[in-house]
Amino acid sequence: MSVVQQQVDGGLNENEISQQISSEDGRQNPPQTDTLRAEASTDRQQYCDLGIPDIHAALRELTATVIELKENIRALETQLRDEMNKKNEEIFSQVEELRKENRDREIAFSAALMESGNGYIGPFPTEITLTYRNVFTNIGNAYNPITGVFTAPLKGAYMFRISVFGHGPVSGASIYKNGEKVVIAYDNQPQYDLNSSNGVVLILEVGDVVYVKLWPNTRIFDSENNHSTFSGFLLFPLPSQQ
Repeated sequence: MSVVQQQVDGGLNENEISQQISSEDGRQNPPQTDTLRAEASTDRQQYCDLGIPDIHAALRELTATVIELKENIRALETQLRDEMNKKNEEIFSQVEELRKENRDREIAFSAALMESGNGYIGPFPTEITLTYRNVFTNIGNAYNPITGVFTAPLKGAYMFRISVFGHGPVSGASIYKNGEKVVIAYDNQPQYDLNSSNGVVLILEVGDVVYVKLWPNTRIFDSENNHSTFSGFLLFPLPSQQ
């Protein structure tokens, strides 16, 4: 204050006095340059740490993620392939089972009396089972041309039909199921040709038999024209009782 007072007394103006005071303060308190630089460097480092990620670390992490995704995709592809193969095997097995089931349901036969030539069968004093030897069709082999008997291989509804041909006076035959007469084909014509036919739908269990019997004291004719026939086929299967 003595300096200031002296300068005031010597005639210094007010601005000069303010400048001198500021200069004195600057000499007494110099700027902390090194400290400020250090603080600025620290601030920049903290800014870098907080704002700019490590590019190499990020790339490594991304590469690991891609590899993991590829492994997951391969695992899914293998799983899907195995499931598809298993499904295909199941479908193939089901198709084969259906084919077998359909083959079992393919039952049909048709046959005429005489394998060759022509002539009469009968008359006989009692009924006889006719054996239709000229087999046209025997899908499923349920008809036996040696015995003339059809044996049902599965439960179902079956259609049977017979045709009877002859020359007077009488010709007749009956369809039998398990020893029971079901329907007849009959004609009576003293001097002319006889011609009759009949058919029936029967519900058969496995092992039931169907056949044709010639009436007593009648005769039936057949030739290469196959006049007299016996036919049958499965209409549809029925569920077996549990």
